Amino acid sequence: MTRSTDTGIREQAQHWLMTADPQQKAAGAAELYQQALNLEDARVTQANPNIIERVLDPGRPARPELVAPRNLPRRITHTQAGRNIMAHAFAHIEFNAINIALDAVYRFNDMPAAYYRDWLRVAAEEGKHYQMLADYLAENQAAYGDFPAHDSLWETVCRTDHDVMIRMALVPRVLEARGLDVTPAIAQKLRSNNDHRLADILGIIYDEEIGHVEIGTRWFRYCAEARNLNARHTFRDLLNQYMNGRIRGPYDEPGRLAAGFTQEELDDLKDMEAETLSRLGANIPD
Repeated sequence: MTRSTDTGIREQAQHWLMTADPQQKAAGAAELYQQALNLEDARVTQANPNIIERVLDPGRPARPELVAPRNLPRRITHTQAGRNIMAHAFAHIEFNAINIALDAVYRFNDMPAAYYRDWLRVAAEEGKHYQMLADYLAENQAAYGDFPAHDSLWETVCRTDHDVMIRMALVPRVLEARGLDVTPAIAQKLRSNNDHRLADILGIIYDEEIGHVEIGTRWFRYCAEARNLNARHTFRDLLNQYMNGRIRGPYDEPGRLAAGFTQEELDDLKDMEAETLSRLGANIPD
């Protein structure tokens, strides 16, 4: 599994991005992060000698089958079968998150070494999250690939592969931040159904995802400042452009604040959602 240390960090990130086996991908990401911690900055930032290409389909196993979100099975917490479906959905998110982090390393040039190390840390931690969920599924006679999944996360990655600032704004600060909003309530439901094992896993993921969203926030603001842009206004503009002006609440304010959101940004999110709901209501015939 080990790749030669003569191969550049970003070239290795591409290799693991295109690796299909989830366990190999997770282990490779963890190894690459440790390697990057021990290299001088110039070795970390060195660009892939090949042309950086769009990755419309990263390495993934033949299963799960990818379907439209509306065709996914229900995630319920009061039966083991339902909890397996839920754990599988989270495992799919974490598998995609490994790819998202590796793509952030491979794709974008001219960022500081700390940026690449940050996203390799994310890739390594997402791999750990995936493995915890895969272990839970195995303990309950299931496996990743047993249930269908959707590809919405990677579709947004492809829509943002032309600009690192837009990627930082929309993937960690929108898609991954959504996990902060929903995870605590799901964990509480799991505990009420005596599945403390899965609730504990989600608790670990929640705590570390705060750090991942904070990394996205920090590098989004770095990019905005480098372009002499107001970060708050730019974020709102990008939500209008790419997300139709709305991301769904309710919002986990403590988690988002810990991840670097400002109270003004949270107020913006609520205002944008209220504006969208008002607009939708105005379009409903009497």
